[in-house]
Amino acid sequence: MLQNVITLILSLGIILLGCELFTNGIEWLGKQLKLGDGVVGSIFSAVGTCLPETLIPTIALLFSNSDMNSVSIGIGAIAGAPFMLATLAFLLTGLSTIIFSKRRKTKYELNVNLNVLSRDISFFIIVYTSAILASVITLGFVKSIISIILVASYISYVVKTVNNDEASNEEIEELVISKVFNTRTSTMMIIIQTLFALGAIIFGAELFISNIEIVAKALDISTLVLSIIITPIATELPEKFNSIIWISKGKDTLALGNITGAMVFQSCIPVAIGILTTNWILDTITLLSAFLAIASALVTYIWIKKLKYLNWIPLMSGGIFYAFFICFLIIRGFK
Repeated sequence: MLQNVITLILSLGIILLGCELFTNGIEWLGKQLKLGDGVVGSIFSAVGTCLPETLIPTIALLFSNSDMNSVSIGIGAIAGAPFMLATLAFLLTGLSTIIFSKRRKTKYELNVNLNVLSRDISFFIIVYTSAILASVITLGFVKSIISIILVASYISYVVKTVNNDEASNEEIEELVISKVFNTRTSTMMIIIQTLFALGAIIFGAELFISNIEIVAKALDISTLVLSIIITPIATELPEKFNSIIWISKGKDTLALGNITGAMVFQSCIPVAIGILTTNWILDTITLLSAFLAIASALVTYIWIKKLKYLNWIPLMSGGIFYAFFICFLIIRGFK
């Protein structure tokens, strides 16, 4: 067990280093392509970091041969990612705002593009609610149509994000790889650093996952609980250190877009795969996690619409929904 703990610490170090390089590289990529923070945060960063985790439920479902454990892992991972992002990731972002308040120009208030953020959250709420309601539909061809609509919706979201975004003129730090090798910053150097950073994040996450699973099995946690809680934390949360780094630098639109963009992606593409490859009948635990994710997102959305600004309070309320879910699992004995 000591070896697993040491490996976990090492993997987190690799992930943190990868995130630092990734945020730097992705900012430069956005600048090079003359893109705004909305596209860079909500699409490039969000999809780039969560795409590897999407392979977990995809592989589990496509190659399950109707094995119940594989189906549970697949559906649990699909539902667990939006839940973790809308609760725990929001909580950590709110905490980061408090922790780094002394170095931030806006202190406890987030200097975020409210139009981008409210668009992402409203899109997530509508799409994910539709996906959950699909679980009560018994007609297979109707579910297939819904899955196609989900994919089309994400394509529409990407197009709208690109069309409505404005190029950012914000100053960014020198590209790390150019600084280390004392070379001119070029598109090729930016791509090399970004891909290297993404590889480091994936490698670190793989180390993290393998050791977390060993610990979870030693604690006799059920497959569904493992897939809803442990897998998303191990795969999604470490890579959301990107948001913490951006919060510390006052780049709040990038930080929040990294999370809400991932929420939109995870509520469309993996869910569409789940609907197509399973009967998409969700049990109590999965449904509860989905409703809590929507409720947490709704709190932040209503706050933005009513008060016309955002601070740490609605984000940290995500911790309440997460704590409620954990209490529910404790009562059930994590089964």
